[in-house]
Parts: sequence; C-alpha cells; structure tokens
Amino acid sequence: MAEETTPRVVAVNRGTEHADDQGSGRGPRHDALGAWVGRWINEGHVIDDGSPGPKITTSDVYEWAPGGFFLVHSAYGRIGEFDVGGTEIIGYDETSGAYRSHFFDSQGNVTVSSLVARGDTWTYQGDTTRSTVEFSDDHRVQTVLHERTDDGLTYTPSMRVTLVKVG
Repeated sequence: MAEETTPRVVAVNRGTEHADDQGSGRGPRHDALGAWVGRWINEGHVIDDGSPGPKITTSDVYEWAPGGFFLVHSAYGRIGEFDVGGTEIIGYDETSGAYRSHFFDSQGNVTVSSLVARGDTWTYQGDTTRSTVEFSDDHRVQTVLHERTDDGLTYTPSMRVTLVKVG
C-alpha cells in the first residue's frame, strides 16, 4: 500500500507539494535572532587613521519577516555629511548550519556575511569586512566594532558604534 502524503507548502515559490512530513520548524537557532528585534538608535564614529573621524547617527529597526525564520533590518541615517541606509536580511540556514546576512546598502552594494554567535557576542565575516557585536544590559545595548581589509589578512578598525534599544 502506498504511503499517504498531504499537500503542504515546502517553499513559497514552489506552491504546494505532497510531502510525508511537516518539514522543519523554528528552533533555538531561530529564537536566538530575537535578541536583535526592536528599534535602535545608533551613534558612533568612523575611525580615520586610528582616531575618531566623522560622526555616525542612524535609526535601525530589526523585525521578524513573515513566518519568523528571518530578520529584516532597515537602517537610515548619516555618516558625516552623507545620507546612508540599507536593508539586511539575517537568517539561520538549516542546510549549512550557519547564520547568514545579506546587506543591500544605499550605495548599491550587496555584502554577504556569515555570522557566528558565541553567547552575547556575534561576529560578522564578509569578504573584506568583519564586525563584532557585543550585546549587554539585557540585550538593550549593542557595542560594535567594524573592521575592513584590503589584503584579506590585516584588518583595520573602520567604525565604532553603540546601538541603544528604544522600542
């Protein structure tokens, strides 16, 4: 006798399919992303030759995408005299067992990074950038050091910011 399957949505862009299980669900790795959810004010500065440079001020919003598997992060603000912003999608990839970030900035760039979570510290690693995010004050403060590399080996601090949760 053939095993019965039920129609379900496996991937939204594929419609419904017959499958014999309910598929993967949210787990602790997805729940960990909840630390980011909220509205944040971001202040800091660019680092020029090791010294504080132009001021950075942004408003950042992290919220769950439909289904609760991914975060959508929108940022708007200024670096010095320049208007900046972008949209980031952060999620946990069950297949690779890793967190991923895709950031689309207001200058037309796309940055893909892996993320590693160790307690209250999250580290982004991209091709030419990395960032270390330390959560404190019961996840109401993020202290972030952004770094860049031109040779893939030596990293130089590029920005230091603090985000404070306001909602």
